[in-house]
Amino acid sequence: MANTITNIMPKILARGLLALREQAIMPRVVNGDYSNEARRKGETIDVPIASETSAYDITPAPTQSSAPNSAPSLVQIPLDNWKGAGFFLTDNEMVQIDRNRHFIPLQMSEAIRSLANVINVNVHSNYTGIYGYTGTASTTPFASTVTDATNARKVLHQQRAPRTERRGVLDYDAEANALALSPFSDADKIGTSDIRIEGEVGRKYGIDWYADDAVQTHTAGTLAVPGGVVGSTTAAGATSIDLKSASAAGNALIGDVFTIAGQSQTYVVAATVSAIGSATSKAVTFQPPLTSIATAAAAVTFKASHVVNLAFHRDAFALAMRPLMGSTATNPLMMSVSDPQTGITLRLELTRQYKQDRWEFDVLWGSKLVRAALATRIAG
Repeated sequence: MANTITNIMPKILARGLLALREQAIMPRVVNGDYSNEARRKGETIDVPIASETSAYDITPAPTQSSAPNSAPSLVQIPLDNWKGAGFFLTDNEMVQIDRNRHFIPLQMSEAIRSLANVINVNVHSNYTGIYGYTGTASTTPFASTVTDATNARKVLHQQRAPRTERRGVLDYDAEANALALSPFSDADKIGTSDIRIEGEVGRKYGIDWYADDAVQTHTAGTLAVPGGVVGSTTAAGATSIDLKSASAAGNALIGDVFTIAGQSQTYVVAATVSAIGSATSKAVTFQPPLTSIATAAAAVTFKASHVVNLAFHRDAFALAMRPLMGSTATNPLMMSVSDPQTGITLRLELTRQYKQDRWEFDVLWGSKLVRAALATRIAG
Protein backbone atom coordinates (compact mmCIF):
# COMPACT_ATOMS: atom_id res chain seq x y z
CA MET A 1 0.00 0.00 0.00
CA ALA A 2 2.86 2.39 0.84
CA ASN A 3 4.30 1.94 -2.64
CA THR A 4 0.88 2.59 -4.17
CA ILE A 5 0.52 5.84 -2.21
CA THR A 6 4.02 6.98 -3.15
CA ASN A 7 3.33 6.31 -6.83
CA ILE A 8 -0.06 7.99 -6.92
CA MET A 9 0.85 11.19 -5.02
CA PRO A 10 2.69 12.83 -7.96
CA LYS A 11 -0.29 12.14 -10.21
CA ILE A 12 -2.76 13.69 -7.75
CA LEU A 13 -0.48 16.67 -7.26
CA ALA A 14 0.09 17.20 -10.99
CA ARG A 15 -3.63 17.04 -11.76
CA GLY A 16 -4.45 19.34 -8.89
CA LEU A 17 -1.90 21.87 -10.11
CA LEU A 18 -3.23 21.69 -13.66
CA ALA A 19 -6.79 22.31 -12.44
CA LEU A 20 -5.64 25.18 -10.21
CA ARG A 21 -3.82 26.77 -13.14
CA GLU A 22 -6.98 26.71 -15.23
CA GLN A 23 -9.24 28.15 -12.54
CA ALA A 24 -6.96 30.68 -10.80
CA ILE A 25 -7.24 33.63 -13.20
CA MET A 26 -5.36 36.39 -11.36
CA PRO A 27 -2.07 34.50 -10.81
CA ARG A 28 -1.87 34.09 -14.60
CA VAL A 29 -2.36 37.77 -15.43
CA VAL A 30 -0.43 39.70 -12.75
CA ASN A 31 3.28 40.08 -12.08
CA GLY A 32 4.53 37.10 -10.09
CA ASP A 33 7.59 36.83 -7.91
CA TYR A 34 8.32 33.16 -7.52
CA SER A 35 11.06 31.09 -5.97
CA ASN A 36 11.67 27.51 -4.95
CA GLU A 37 12.92 28.71 -1.56
CA ALA A 38 10.60 27.43 1.15
CA ARG A 39 9.12 30.02 3.52
CA ARG A 40 6.80 30.25 6.52
CA LYS A 41 3.61 32.23 6.88
CA GLY A 42 4.33 35.77 8.09
CA GLU A 43 7.67 36.17 6.32
CA THR A 44 7.98 38.94 3.72
CA ILE A 45 9.22 39.02 0.14
CA ASP A 46 10.97 42.09 -1.31
CA VAL A 47 9.76 42.88 -4.85
CA PRO A 48 11.79 45.53 -6.75
CA ILE A 49 9.84 48.38 -8.38
CA ALA A 50 11.49 50.48 -11.08
CA SER A 51 11.64 54.24 -10.56
CA GLU A 52 10.69 56.76 -13.23
CA THR A 53 13.58 58.27 -15.15
CA SER A 54 13.85 61.29 -17.43
CA ALA A 55 15.93 61.82 -20.53
CA TYR A 56 18.73 64.38 -20.18
CA ASP A 57 20.90 66.45 -22.51
CA ILE A 58 24.38 65.27 -23.47
CA THR A 59 27.08 67.85 -24.08
CA PRO A 60 30.56 66.68 -25.19
CA ALA A 61 33.18 67.75 -22.60
CA PRO A 62 36.54 66.62 -21.18
CA THR A 63 34.75 65.03 -18.25
CA GLN A 64 31.54 63.08 -18.19
CA SER A 65 28.61 64.91 -16.68
CA SER A 66 26.81 63.26 -13.80
CA ALA A 67 23.64 61.46 -14.76
CA PRO A 68 20.55 61.52 -12.55
CA ASN A 69 20.54 58.79 -9.95
CA SER A 70 17.97 56.04 -10.34
CA ALA A 71 16.39 54.82 -7.16
CA PRO A 72 14.47 51.59 -7.66
CA SER A 73 12.30 50.91 -4.64
CA LEU A 74 11.36 47.70 -2.89
CA VAL A 75 7.84 46.71 -1.96
CA GLN A 76 7.48 44.22 0.85
CA ILE A 77 4.80 41.60 0.34
CA PRO A 78 3.94 39.59 3.44
CA LEU A 79 3.24 35.91 2.92
CA ASP A 80 0.09 36.26 4.97
CA ASN A 81 -2.17 33.76 3.23
CA TRP A 82 -1.93 30.08 4.03
CA LYS A 83 -4.97 28.19 2.84
CA GLY A 84 -5.76 24.52 2.56
CA ALA A 85 -8.53 22.33 1.19
CA GLY A 86 -9.00 18.69 2.14
CA PHE A 87 -10.78 15.76 0.51
CA PHE A 88 -11.14 12.00 0.69
CA LEU A 89 -10.54 9.43 -2.03
CA THR A 90 -12.09 6.01 -2.34
CA ASP A 91 -10.02 3.02 -3.41
CA ASN A 92 -11.84 3.05 -6.75
CA GLU A 93 -10.98 6.72 -7.33
CA MET A 94 -7.33 6.07 -6.54
CA VAL A 95 -7.27 3.26 -9.09
CA GLN A 96 -8.84 5.53 -11.73
CA ILE A 97 -6.31 8.29 -10.97
CA ASP A 98 -3.52 5.78 -11.46
CA ARG A 99 -4.91 4.40 -14.73
CA ASN A 100 -6.64 7.40 -16.33
CA ARG A 101 -4.50 10.52 -16.68
CA HIS A 102 -7.57 12.71 -17.32
CA PHE A 103 -9.55 11.61 -14.28
CA ILE A 104 -10.12 14.14 -11.47
CA PRO A 105 -12.49 13.08 -8.65
CA LEU A 106 -15.33 15.47 -7.85
CA GLN A 107 -14.22 16.25 -4.28
CA MET A 108 -10.67 16.83 -5.40
CA SER A 109 -11.95 19.21 -8.09
CA GLU A 110 -14.02 21.06 -5.48
CA ALA A 111 -10.96 21.42 -3.22
CA ILE A 112 -9.01 22.96 -6.10
CA ARG A 113 -11.90 25.26 -6.98
CA SER A 114 -12.04 26.58 -3.42
CA LEU A 115 -8.31 27.34 -3.42
CA ALA A 116 -8.48 29.04 -6.82
CA ASN A 117 -11.36 31.20 -5.65
CA VAL A 118 -9.64 32.35 -2.46
CA ILE A 119 -6.45 33.27 -4.39
CA ASN A 120 -8.45 35.22 -6.97
CA VAL A 121 -10.41 37.06 -4.26
CA ASN A 122 -7.21 37.95 -2.44
CA VAL A 123 -5.60 39.56 -5.50
CA HIS A 124 -8.83 41.34 -6.48
CA SER A 125 -9.15 42.76 -2.94
CA ASN A 126 -6.16 45.01 -3.61
CA TYR A 127 -8.39 47.17 -5.84
CA THR A 128 -8.94 49.70 -3.03
CA GLY A 129 -5.82 51.65 -4.02
CA ILE A 130 -6.83 52.02 -7.70
CA TYR A 131 -7.86 55.58 -8.55
CA GLY A 132 -8.27 55.17 -12.32
CA TYR A 133 -12.00 55.06 -13.09
CA THR A 134 -14.27 54.69 -16.08
CA GLY A 135 -17.77 53.37 -16.59
CA THR A 136 -20.96 54.02 -14.64
CA ALA A 137 -21.74 52.69 -11.18
CA SER A 138 -24.58 50.13 -11.12
CA THR A 139 -24.57 49.85 -14.94
CA THR A 140 -23.03 46.69 -16.40
CA PRO A 141 -20.27 47.61 -18.89
CA PHE A 142 -20.51 46.89 -22.62
CA ALA A 143 -24.31 47.19 -22.59
CA SER A 144 -24.46 48.44 -26.18
CA THR A 145 -21.06 49.76 -27.28
CA VAL A 146 -17.33 49.11 -26.82
CA THR A 147 -16.88 52.52 -25.17
CA ASP A 148 -15.96 50.92 -21.85
CA ALA A 149 -13.00 49.19 -23.50
CA THR A 150 -11.82 52.27 -25.37
CA ASN A 151 -12.21 54.48 -22.30
CA ALA A 152 -10.25 52.01 -20.16
CA ARG A 153 -7.55 52.03 -22.82
CA LYS A 154 -7.54 55.85 -22.72
CA VAL A 155 -7.19 55.95 -18.93
CA LEU A 156 -4.26 53.52 -19.06
CA HIS A 157 -2.65 55.72 -21.73
CA GLN A 158 -3.17 58.84 -19.60
CA GLN A 159 -1.66 57.13 -16.57
CA ARG A 160 1.33 56.10 -18.71
CA ALA A 161 0.84 52.37 -18.42
CA PRO A 162 3.01 50.41 -20.88
CA ARG A 163 1.07 49.37 -23.97
CA THR A 164 2.13 45.75 -23.77
CA GLU A 165 0.84 43.07 -21.37
CA ARG A 166 -2.42 44.81 -20.57
CA ARG A 167 -5.16 42.68 -19.03
CA GLY A 168 -8.88 43.12 -18.44
CA VAL A 169 -10.80 41.05 -15.89
CA LEU A 170 -14.60 41.22 -15.98
CA ASP A 171 -17.42 39.70 -14.01
CA TYR A 172 -19.66 37.31 -15.92
CA ASP A 173 -22.35 39.92 -16.60
CA ALA A 174 -19.87 42.29 -18.24
CA GLU A 175 -18.30 39.45 -20.22
CA ALA A 176 -21.72 38.35 -21.49
CA ASN A 177 -22.40 41.90 -22.72
CA ALA A 178 -19.01 42.08 -24.42
CA LEU A 179 -19.50 38.75 -26.19
CA ALA A 180 -22.80 40.02 -27.59
CA LEU A 181 -21.19 43.06 -29.25
CA SER A 182 -20.35 42.67 -32.92
CA PRO A 183 -16.97 44.49 -32.65
CA PHE A 184 -15.93 41.77 -30.19
CA SER A 185 -17.38 38.71 -31.91
CA ASP A 186 -18.24 39.16 -35.60
CA ALA A 187 -15.73 37.30 -37.76
CA ASP A 188 -15.97 39.88 -40.56
CA LYS A 189 -14.93 42.62 -38.11
CA ILE A 190 -12.23 40.86 -36.10
CA GLY A 191 -10.91 38.42 -38.72
CA THR A 192 -11.62 35.22 -36.78
CA SER A 193 -14.57 33.11 -35.65
CA ASP A 194 -12.79 31.89 -32.51
CA ILE A 195 -14.93 33.98 -30.16
CA ARG A 196 -18.20 32.46 -31.33
CA ILE A 197 -16.68 28.98 -31.21
CA GLU A 198 -14.69 29.19 -27.96
CA GLY A 199 -16.82 31.78 -26.12
CA GLU A 200 -13.81 33.83 -24.99
CA VAL A 201 -13.37 37.56 -25.58
CA GLY A 202 -9.62 37.27 -26.10
CA ARG A 203 -7.42 40.22 -27.06
CA LYS A 204 -9.28 43.36 -28.13
CA TYR A 205 -8.14 47.01 -28.18
CA GLY A 206 -4.69 46.04 -26.93
CA ILE A 207 -6.08 44.28 -23.83
CA ASP A 208 -6.33 40.54 -23.08
CA TRP A 209 -9.80 40.02 -21.60
CA TYR A 210 -10.70 37.38 -19.00
CA ALA A 211 -13.80 36.56 -16.95
CA ASP A 212 -13.61 35.76 -13.25
CA ASP A 213 -16.31 35.14 -10.63
CA ALA A 214 -14.12 36.73 -7.93
CA VAL A 215 -14.47 40.30 -9.26
CA GLN A 216 -15.21 42.51 -6.25
CA THR A 217 -18.01 44.97 -5.51
CA HIS A 218 -17.04 48.21 -3.76
CA THR A 219 -19.60 49.51 -1.28
CA ALA A 220 -19.12 53.28 -1.11
CA GLY A 221 -19.23 55.29 2.10
CA THR A 222 -22.30 57.30 3.03
CA LEU A 223 -20.66 60.52 1.84
CA ALA A 224 -21.34 59.30 -1.70
CA VAL A 225 -24.95 60.49 -1.35
CA PRO A 226 -24.64 64.10 -0.10
CA GLY A 227 -21.16 64.64 -1.59
CA GLY A 228 -18.78 67.15 -0.09
CA VAL A 229 -16.94 70.43 -0.44
CA VAL A 230 -13.27 71.33 -0.02
CA GLY A 231 -12.84 72.91 3.40
CA SER A 232 -9.80 75.02 2.60
CA THR A 233 -7.71 75.81 -0.46
CA THR A 234 -5.11 73.08 -1.00
CA ALA A 235 -2.03 73.29 -3.22
CA ALA A 236 -1.25 70.93 -6.08
CA GLY A 237 0.82 67.94 -4.98
CA ALA A 238 -0.97 67.48 -1.66
CA THR A 239 -2.27 64.06 -0.64
CA SER A 240 -4.69 65.31 2.02
CA ILE A 241 -7.54 67.80 1.91
CA ASP A 242 -9.96 69.19 4.45
CA LEU A 243 -13.39 67.94 3.52
CA LYS A 244 -16.89 68.91 4.62
CA SER A 245 -20.14 67.17 3.87
CA ALA A 246 -22.47 69.00 1.49
CA SER A 247 -25.39 68.34 3.83
CA ALA A 248 -25.89 65.28 6.05
CA ALA A 249 -22.89 63.80 7.86
CA GLY A 250 -21.23 60.89 6.11
CA ASN A 251 -18.22 58.58 5.99
CA ALA A 252 -15.47 58.29 3.39
CA LEU A 253 -14.21 54.71 3.15
CA ILE A 254 -10.94 53.25 1.90
CA GLY A 255 -11.36 52.65 -1.82
CA ASP A 256 -13.96 55.40 -2.37
CA VAL A 257 -13.33 57.28 -5.62
CA PHE A 258 -14.06 61.00 -5.93
CA THR A 259 -13.56 63.97 -8.21
CA ILE A 260 -13.07 67.65 -7.42
CA ALA A 261 -14.89 70.31 -9.44
CA GLY A 262 -12.69 71.74 -12.17
CA GLN A 263 -10.44 68.65 -12.35
CA SER A 264 -10.68 65.57 -14.55
CA GLN A 265 -8.46 63.45 -12.28
CA THR A 266 -10.14 60.81 -10.13
CA TYR A 267 -8.79 60.23 -6.61
CA VAL A 268 -9.13 57.33 -4.18
CA VAL A 269 -9.51 57.57 -0.39
CA ALA A 270 -6.53 55.99 1.38
CA ALA A 271 -7.91 55.84 4.94
CA THR A 272 -11.43 55.73 6.32
CA VAL A 273 -12.74 58.95 7.87
CA SER A 274 -15.99 58.86 9.82
CA ALA A 275 -18.61 61.45 10.70
CA ILE A 276 -17.66 64.12 8.19
CA GLY A 277 -20.16 66.90 8.85
CA SER A 278 -21.19 70.12 7.12
CA ALA A 279 -19.92 72.47 9.82
CA THR A 280 -16.48 71.08 10.66
CA SER A 281 -13.96 69.81 8.11
CA LYS A 282 -11.92 66.62 8.49
CA ALA A 283 -8.67 65.66 6.79
CA VAL A 284 -9.04 62.97 4.12
CA THR A 285 -5.93 61.33 2.66
CA PHE A 286 -5.96 60.13 -0.92
CA GLN A 287 -3.95 59.18 -4.00
CA PRO A 288 -2.62 60.33 -6.41
CA PRO A 289 -1.36 63.77 -5.30
CA LEU A 290 -3.52 66.70 -6.41
CA THR A 291 -2.86 67.46 -10.06
CA SER A 292 -3.93 71.10 -9.58
CA ILE A 293 -5.03 73.42 -6.80
CA ALA A 294 -8.26 72.54 -4.98
CA THR A 295 -10.04 75.75 -4.06
CA ALA A 296 -12.11 76.17 -0.91
CA ALA A 297 -15.81 75.32 -1.36
CA ALA A 298 -15.14 73.35 -4.58
CA ALA A 299 -17.62 70.50 -4.90
CA VAL A 300 -16.36 66.98 -4.23
CA THR A 301 -18.34 64.19 -5.90
CA PHE A 302 -18.01 60.59 -4.75
CA LYS A 303 -18.66 57.61 -7.03
CA ALA A 304 -21.49 55.34 -5.92
CA SER A 305 -21.11 51.64 -5.05
CA HIS A 306 -19.97 49.66 -8.07
CA VAL A 307 -18.66 46.34 -9.37
CA VAL A 308 -14.88 46.66 -9.78
CA ASN A 309 -14.10 45.23 -13.20
CA LEU A 310 -10.45 45.91 -13.96
CA ALA A 311 -8.11 46.85 -16.79
CA PHE A 312 -4.42 46.93 -15.89
CA HIS A 313 -0.84 46.29 -16.87
CA ARG A 314 0.48 43.09 -15.30
CA ASP A 315 2.97 45.08 -13.17
CA ALA A 316 0.15 46.87 -11.32
CA PHE A 317 -0.15 43.89 -8.98
CA ALA A 318 2.54 41.68 -7.47
CA LEU A 319 1.92 38.14 -6.32
CA ALA A 320 4.50 36.23 -4.30
CA MET A 321 4.16 32.47 -3.86
CA ARG A 322 6.52 30.19 -2.02
CA PRO A 323 6.70 26.49 -1.19
CA LEU A 324 5.68 25.87 2.39
CA MET A 325 8.33 25.10 4.95
CA GLY A 326 7.84 21.45 5.82
CA SER A 327 9.34 18.04 6.02
CA THR A 328 8.69 17.00 2.42
CA ALA A 329 12.23 15.66 2.13
CA THR A 330 11.78 13.19 4.97
CA ASN A 331 8.03 12.61 4.93
CA PRO A 332 6.99 10.32 2.06
CA LEU A 333 3.36 11.36 2.59
CA MET A 334 4.01 15.04 1.80
CA MET A 335 4.99 16.47 -1.59
CA SER A 336 5.24 19.94 -3.21
CA VAL A 337 5.46 21.09 -6.83
CA SER A 338 5.57 24.47 -8.60
CA ASP A 339 3.85 25.23 -11.89
CA PRO A 340 6.45 26.65 -14.34
CA GLN A 341 3.75 28.66 -16.16
CA THR A 342 2.10 30.47 -13.26
CA GLY A 343 4.50 29.95 -10.38
CA ILE A 344 1.69 28.50 -8.27
CA THR A 345 3.19 26.18 -5.67
CA LEU A 346 0.93 23.46 -4.35
CA ARG A 347 1.61 21.04 -1.52
CA LEU A 348 -0.17 17.72 -1.03
CA GLU A 349 -0.22 15.89 2.28
CA LEU A 350 -1.75 12.57 3.24
CA THR A 351 -2.92 12.04 6.82
CA ARG A 352 -4.00 8.68 8.13
CA GLN A 353 -7.14 8.92 10.26
CA TYR A 354 -9.25 6.25 11.88
CA LYS A 355 -9.96 3.74 9.12
CA GLN A 356 -9.63 6.41 6.39
CA ASP A 357 -7.07 8.59 4.59
CA ARG A 358 -7.43 12.37 4.30
CA TRP A 359 -5.72 14.26 1.47
CA GLU A 360 -5.05 17.98 1.70
CA PHE A 361 -3.77 20.65 -0.69
CA ASP A 362 -2.32 23.85 0.77
CA VAL A 363 -0.84 27.06 -0.67
CA LEU A 364 1.21 29.95 0.75
CA TRP A 365 1.17 33.40 -0.91
CA GLY A 366 0.91 37.17 -0.59
CA SER A 367 -0.30 39.85 -2.99
CA LYS A 368 -0.26 43.63 -3.23
CA LEU A 369 -1.16 46.54 -5.50
CA VAL A 370 2.30 47.98 -6.16
CA ARG A 371 1.70 50.49 -9.00
CA ALA A 372 -1.80 51.93 -8.92
CA ALA A 373 -1.10 54.12 -11.94
CA LEU A 374 -1.02 51.00 -14.12
CA ALA A 375 -4.65 50.09 -13.45
CA THR A 376 -8.17 51.43 -13.82
CA ARG A 377 -11.59 50.34 -12.66
CA ILE A 378 -14.34 49.70 -15.18
CA ALA A 379 -17.34 50.36 -12.97
CA GLY A 380 -20.40 48.19 -13.22
